[in-house]
Amino acid sequence: MTLSIYEQLKVKTAVNAWGTVTKVGGSKMAPEVLEAMAEASKHYVEIAALHEAAGRRVAELLGVEACCITCGAAAGIAISAAACMTRGDAAKKLQLPDTTGMPDEALVLKCHRTLYDQAMLLSGVKAKEIGTVSFACVEQVEAAISDRSAFFFYASEAEPMRGSIDLNKIIPILKKRNVPVVVDAAAEVPPKSNIRKYLDMGADLVIFSGGKELRGPQSSGLILGGTSLIAACDANCCPNYSIGRSMKIDKETIAGIVKAVELFAAKDYDKQIAIWESMVHRITEELSKSPYATVREGFPIEPGIQPADLLRAYVKPTRKSAERLYTELLERDPQIYTGLSGHELAVNPQCLEEEEIPVLVKAFKELL
Repeated sequence: MTLSIYEQLKVKTAVNAWGTVTKVGGSKMAPEVLEAMAEASKHYVEIAALHEAAGRRVAELLGVEACCITCGAAAGIAISAAACMTRGDAAKKLQLPDTTGMPDEALVLKCHRTLYDQAMLLSGVKAKEIGTVSFACVEQVEAAISDRSAFFFYASEAEPMRGSIDLNKIIPILKKRNVPVVVDAAAEVPPKSNIRKYLDMGADLVIFSGGKELRGPQSSGLILGGTSLIAACDANCCPNYSIGRSMKIDKETIAGIVKAVELFAAKDYDKQIAIWESMVHRITEELSKSPYATVREGFPIEPGIQPADLLRAYVKPTRKSAERLYTELLERDPQIYTGLSGHELAVNPQCLEEEEIPVLVKAFKELL
């Protein structure tokens, strides 16, 4: 009997009821995506030409003006920052992260500071915070703008926070002062309409992960926007020389994300969401039979849990803490990954397979 690669390495596999999280591998790729990657591996090709052609194809499929393909959403943040500072200038892009002689401040609401900021700061840009965690207003945004303002950074996951401001109120102020708006929307699909949501509002660059609901390679990402700034992104992106040169994207990944976007664009999400909701109903029905848990259905209200509009099953154990149950699920083989939300475990159907539901339910019932 041939051992799988994970068995050879003695690494447990997992049932993923958490979501398209990098920690557990993002999402699974369709056979068509793997086939495209395998086909790409069989030939040599000029990477710059492939990168440009693939960007055009993705933009066409998604109905946007232009696209730069990156090696993940975090790389997209770094490259977007470099693009806004250098605007593609050949000398300036080679100068980074030394920002002498160029605007080098990223305006950002304090409550939109995240762990992904480090990707932005790699470019040499400096974060200029606006407001507090619990309050900010448009007048503070306007007062923060100066000749040093390279762009305004908006983390879509922080939209619900008290200290946030509706992007529709911010964009007109920044447009008036010619400051680009960069939105990190890495995990903001579904719904499919979010691909265009922020661009339609007037954002200049919007970043998505390729390895989440787009179901492409985990090490892929997209920057979507207008032709001029996307050209500046390309100038700072591998295989060109700038900070993005260390964020290499290979021909196989480029081919994979193009095929993944083709499949995503054609997917019926009304049907898919109905399937996910049916999974949640089945899980809720089964676990509600246990006398040792309180089970409900609902949606996440905490920032940073995407996509927020996918129905979850929430399980509150009554004989042990949620933290203990969470840990015990991870000790199984295969491991069971869920979200941990206060005193409840959140079961997200987004990455579950139908045949995994009995495995998940059995694990919960035994451990409750």
